Amino acid sequence: MQGTAGSGNEPNGAEALVRLLELHGVRHVFGLCGDTSLPLYDALARLDHAIEHVLVRDERHAAYMADAYAKLTGRVGVCEGPSGGGATYILPGVVEAQESSIPLIAITSDVARSSRGRFTLTELDQEALFRPVTKWNAVLDDGAALPRGVRRAFREATSGRPGAVHLSLPFDVQQAPVPADSIRADDRFAHHPGAPPASETERAAEILSGAERPLAICGGGVLLSGATDALGALAERTGMAVATTVSGKGSLAETHPLSLGVVGSNGGIPATRAAVADADCILFIGCRAGSVTTERWRYPHTGTRTIHIDVDTGVIGANYACDAALHGDARLALEALLEAIGGPVRDHGPRLARTVREARRRQLAHPGDGAPVPPERIMVEMRRALPDDVIVCADAGTPCPYVAAYFEVRRPGRSVITNRAHGALGYALAAAIGASIAQPRRQVVAVMGDGSFAMSAGEFETVRRLDLPILFIVLSNAGFGWIKAGQKASFNGRYFGVDFTTTDHAAVASAFGVRARRVTESRDLEGALKDLLHHDGPALLDIVTQPLEESAAPVSEWIA
Repeated sequence: MQGTAGSGNEPNGAEALVRLLELHGVRHVFGLCGDTSLPLYDALARLDHAIEHVLVRDERHAAYMADAYAKLTGRVGVCEGPSGGGATYILPGVVEAQESSIPLIAITSDVARSSRGRFTLTELDQEALFRPVTKWNAVLDDGAALPRGVRRAFREATSGRPGAVHLSLPFDVQQAPVPADSIRADDRFAHHPGAPPASETERAAEILSGAERPLAICGGGVLLSGATDALGALAERTGMAVATTVSGKGSLAETHPLSLGVVGSNGGIPATRAAVADADCILFIGCRAGSVTTERWRYPHTGTRTIHIDVDTGVIGANYACDAALHGDARLALEALLEAIGGPVRDHGPRLARTVREARRRQLAHPGDGAPVPPERIMVEMRRALPDDVIVCADAGTPCPYVAAYFEVRRPGRSVITNRAHGALGYALAAAIGASIAQPRRQVVAVMGDGSFAMSAGEFETVRRLDLPILFIVLSNAGFGWIKAGQKASFNGRYFGVDFTTTDHAAVASAFGVRARRVTESRDLEGALKDLLHHDGPALLDIVTQPLEESAAPVSEWIA
């Protein structure tokens, strides 16, 4: 490696960064170019390395792609962007990863140190900007300290409670010399907490064994830790029913005789609410017990016996008093609990799961017909047409509750990806790109509303350039449906600022070179799905959909 500002074989900062990323197992970086990133892009162009740089059209989507990529690969997601607007645009994806405990490193370049305080174009205080939304955040102001900073970034992103970190590289630091012998990886960066103390595990086993109607509620931590097998074994040994949050969907296959599917205000149904309310013991696993999961802390009821497993001590007991608190990795905690617990095997769990499944079947038995197309009908046709190992990326708004409630996950593991930390629109398209790159052999489907489509349509160029065989489904109802439904439910239908004109999304996608069809009648849905799924390349199905405020969406506040 030859450094432009070093001596001999000393690499510069940009070259050192590329080597350090490669040594830490990074194989994909999602990003967008800018003036302050020129040294980094030059190093990526010149050096022989194993990293593929994925050029995006918006820094926000670079972070969303890295987020989905990390969820599916177990690797740290890496995104990058330039100073100024690039740093501000990348923030939403960083926040989403941080709040969802996804290991992500956001790298932004910055103006040269010598230019600070001189009204330099794109200058801003990046350390202050990222401080509130990251687990760790640093401006690397010294070339010699850069390797230590990168190693710490990987440790912080993956250790304890995983999360998002940010590194800022000033322009001149990218050109400054870095000692060649300092460029090495730290193989301890994947450290996670071990199993919880034996005394607390034994207490949890005693409580669970004594319960008559125990119920597990699983969050994304089960999937992050690879705890699906341990969860299934514990459920089968005890006969305990298992429910999930939206982020934990897939912790147990929803065809399993103990599965209740998703609970809470976004995707739960009256039968799941009743199940949670009736439980005499709740086992929260990798779940924050937040407002959506608990329907604003009403279900489970205060006073229900609670066991909480989480890698983050700040989560345990924050919303419900814990009778047993198991701080540790979800998989290790469940394996320890499995060793400590004996019977009894209850018949309550299977009976409860049958009741919930039957309630969902009744809801989908007559999903509606005609025009505009009911969202339930779309879920039924998607499930019929898509393979069991499909990855579905669902946007917030209209798609999320329907995918959560009615798209049945038939295998344990992560197959539904959605941004439940902050619920920003425009996530699914970018997440599908990250998912397709992470799992190229699996069918990837992005489901979005027309509001989300407008916020992310530029990335169709990225999809077409990479020729990713993603199917995009747009639920088109010419409005911000979630907000409009809220205005109907809580403000007497005084609709304001929520309607916009209809867009022919198929025509827009076609202009990017994506094969597209538009459906306005339910009877045409099955044939259109089959046709586009057989297409060898990206495809989009634009469905004129029943407005959310007129549908029976599985959202408890509106049902009530």
